[in-house]
Amino acid sequence: MSFPTVRHRRLRASAALRSMVRETVLTVNDFIYPVYVVHGTNIKHEIRSMPGVYHFSLDLLEQEIREIVSLGIKSIILFGIPSSKDAVGSSAYDAEGIVQQATRLIKQWAPELVVVADTCLCQFTDHGHCGIVHQHELTGTAEVDNDESLKLLVKTAVSQAEAGADIIAPSNMMDGFVSAIREGLDEAGYTNVPIMSYSVKYASAYYGPFREAAHSAPQFGDRKTYQMDPANAREALREAESDVLEGADFLMVKPALSYLDIIRTLKDQFDLPLVAYNVSGEYAMVKAAAANGWIDERLITLETLTGMKRAGADLIITYHAKDVARWLQD
Repeated sequence: MSFPTVRHRRLRASAALRSMVRETVLTVNDFIYPVYVVHGTNIKHEIRSMPGVYHFSLDLLEQEIREIVSLGIKSIILFGIPSSKDAVGSSAYDAEGIVQQATRLIKQWAPELVVVADTCLCQFTDHGHCGIVHQHELTGTAEVDNDESLKLLVKTAVSQAEAGADIIAPSNMMDGFVSAIREGLDEAGYTNVPIMSYSVKYASAYYGPFREAAHSAPQFGDRKTYQMDPANAREALREAESDVLEGADFLMVKPALSYLDIIRTLKDQFDLPLVAYNVSGEYAMVKAAAANGWIDERLITLETLTGMKRAGADLIITYHAKDVARWLQD
């Protein structure tokens, strides 16, 4: 007498039964959606390398925000493109800067929407680096001044909190940035504004479309001196532990897709909420392959984001958020 194997029984399980025993469930509450804001009027400009993602001027932003809210998405992360740049990124911490203006408007239109402010200088400096750069004339080399950069990053974080940002998300990777920003926020009276630290940020080739979108490509050199080597895993633990000790409220791994092992490692080691950044290059690859008919965009996207959550992500920053929110309603 023969008996069906366990595998055969699994293959015959109904869709309802499969859903009952599903270990990882993706929901709209998992997503943070990136939004790009620019100066000017009547601007809704699709980013060439990121189909479906746009630059919005403030006069057209309200419609986008209301669509995001209507889809049930609870949070956005703001990226601003200034009208002018200088060596110290002064528009990053200007009270009338593009991110500050956008934040105030969004909190009027949708006070319940959680606004995360990306805190960096690269979009705002004319050299495209994340801090103050000193050029050495004799050697022809350039060096980022870590400590001087921290002072400007603190000013940026405080100005974003003053504008109404719910979460400060420093992405600059300067040494000691969490501690400096936490102290600056506390001194300014924003003790309850949490810090979502870009704790583990690799010097990745997946950032290309973002640099087009944010106009933030370095004008010389690269960012390998202050972003992590993709070959390193143990270093990620040291970076995350440093941020935990300095007072971070969230940890982040960026990019996500090639670093699922890092997400799992941090999830096992630390008890802070963990964010995975499904970055622009990851999004662009899916969109390009789908446009050519090579993949099923919906199935690939849902599988990829489920994998990130299964690896340990509590939240996922993703450009797919609006599409997935619609699919999950089907």
